[in-house]
Amino acid sequence: MKAKDGGFTLLELVIVMTLMVLMLGLVGMHFANHLPSVRLSAAGRELSGLIRMARIEAMNKADGQTVTVDLDGRTFAMDGRVRRVIPEGISITIIDPVAGSLSRGKYGITADASGSVEACEIILNNAKRKLRIEIDPIVGSVVMKSES
Repeated sequence: MKAKDGGFTLLELVIVMTLMVLMLGLVGMHFANHLPSVRLSAAGRELSGLIRMARIEAMNKADGQTVTVDLDGRTFAMDGRVRRVIPEGISITIIDPVAGSLSRGKYGITADASGSVEACEIILNNAKRKLRIEIDPIVGSVVMKSES
């Protein structure tokens, strides 16, 4: 009988599979360490985007739109829209110019037909990072800043 030169031996296949499993494990651990940071960024983008959307809809409809943040229920939503959940491990605090720092209850951020939005600052943070969403009431800008 002749031996075929075109194939792989069982030992070669086992070695390649072992190396692939090790590399996938290392990559998985790398991404798992960044997952809380990604969740924080996503929650900040969603909340700031919803506030911007409320401003645009208020100007288009010539009627006020409110984004309600439920600090106890850990959700936020615009009037008549689906509620979005703030992921576990992320704390949220709202700094109101009049009421001060709030971490309990419900808080409404209202945009009016002129395009102005109520002033406040929203702070989202986890164990490693902090995001600050600043709302300028005059021009209605919503700016998200990252802090370490």
